[in-house]
Amino acid sequence: MDNDSRFADFVAERADALLRYGYVLSGDPHDAADLTQEALIRLHRAWSRVRRKHDPESYTRMIMARLHIGAWRLRRRERLTWNLPERAHLDVLPSDVEQGLWRALEGLPRKQRAVLVLRYYEQLTDAEIADVLGISRGTVRSHASLGLNRLRSAVPHPAAANGSTR
Repeated sequence: MDNDSRFADFVAERADALLRYGYVLSGDPHDAADLTQEALIRLHRAWSRVRRKHDPESYTRMIMARLHIGAWRLRRRERLTWNLPERAHLDVLPSDVEQGLWRALEGLPRKQRAVLVLRYYEQLTDAEIADVLGISRGTVRSHASLGLNRLRSAVPHPAAANGSTR
């Protein structure tokens, strides 16, 4: 099997998951599509090297995270909305509490949001997040702490929302 057909197989199998990952990172379906497309272009250029030495999906996700951070460094503005992706997928729509969490996540600064996505969605360690984002581990922990505190204050605890006390 040649490299191009292996790359095509990889894209066919993982493109939807990468698009969802891009959406979680950016909060915008169009930015997610752009991130995914650019990351796959860069992966194709390095395919023979990546296929032999690395996991192609983690390499692609790292590219997407770096592209996302690079984009906000250039723009320094956010245009986030709670619009569902235009393409249908099999994921269950979030509950009202989860939608509140997504809206609160959208309201975080990009670095805090990226750190939280990489930590809790991608389950990366602080060292891996620091490497992906090009920041120190202490900065990763600081962004995670600040982001979690903002989320805690923005989203009511489910027990409190139901009238229960802790």
